[in-house]
Amino acid sequence: MAYDRYMAICKPLHYGSLVGSRACAQMAAAAWGSGFLNAVLHTATTFSLPLCQGNAVDHFFCEIPQILKLSCSDAYLREAGLTAIGFCVGIGCFVFIVLSYVQIFRAVRKIPSEQGRHKAFSTCLPHMAVVSLFVSTSVFAYLKPPSISSPSRDLVLSFLYSVVPPAVNPLIYSMRNQELKHALKKLFQLSSRSN
Repeated sequence: MAYDRYMAICKPLHYGSLVGSRACAQMAAAAWGSGFLNAVLHTATTFSLPLCQGNAVDHFFCEIPQILKLSCSDAYLREAGLTAIGFCVGIGCFVFIVLSYVQIFRAVRKIPSEQGRHKAFSTCLPHMAVVSLFVSTSVFAYLKPPSISSPSRDLVLSFLYSVVPPAVNPLIYSMRNQELKHALKKLFQLSSRSN
């Protein structure tokens, strides 16, 4: 998304040649492939762990940090290494997104018309909102000190980064639709009159 927005705003005349169906297919394949590879590596390493503290995970989601708490083997170091690699890849993606948006905002500031700047920002802000929500909750979930960890807090954080962003994604992106905005205004006006 960040690359698409970058090309559309910063290089609009080259957009058609640089972001064609082949480029989109390659980006989708890279995203799916890297996600699949990451999942397979984590799953294989996690299933190879001997569990010496039972096999009951006190969590709603069966997440790697919860399983690592049950392990007492040297494979813990392998899994921690894989988690560190995943973190580095995630940070790399986040830095790419941030740099793309820095370039986008520089280009948008140069647009002379207010309407043009508003249109450019309205295409970027929903994506930034979803990415920020996902990254902030997942970073806090995995990088918080163990001293403030509790099963209920871990459950809430896991829910926030795994369920909330995909659930609010359609709502955030549809808020650009004028018909939906008009329908929501009518709904809120009717509800405020009935109260």
